[in-house]
Amino acid sequence: MKGNAQRGNQLAFGSFGIKSLDEAWLTGRQIEAARVAVTRHMQRRGQIWIRVFPDKPITKKPAEVRMGKGKGAPEAFVAPISPGRIIIEAEGVPFAMAKEALRLAAQKLPVQTKFVVRRDYVEE
Repeated sequence: MKGNAQRGNQLAFGSFGIKSLDEAWLTGRQIEAARVAVTRHMQRRGQIWIRVFPDKPITKKPAEVRMGKGKGAPEAFVAPISPGRIIIEAEGVPFAMAKEALRLAAQKLPVQTKFVVRRDYVEE
């Protein structure tokens, strides 16, 4: 996960988004918690896009197991996140609502994030 994100680092669908400032692994549960926080605050208005998908399996051996005997069973799936990666995008809601919804989502994630707005965005 060294270096900045080479892809997925610009808004592609919505006018607002949250961009990662750290590198980390996001689990499926963390991504889902952030999604629920956004949809609850936006009261199912507008549209959101989740730009990351947990497709990397992470294995772990049970507690108090001796060394050897092969690789552990898959425990969770994660999405590797690099700095600059857009995690969630939103569209179709006012600026203030989008900013608060994405702030609530960012609190659910283990990375520092930054709220970003599309360059050509004009408030209605």
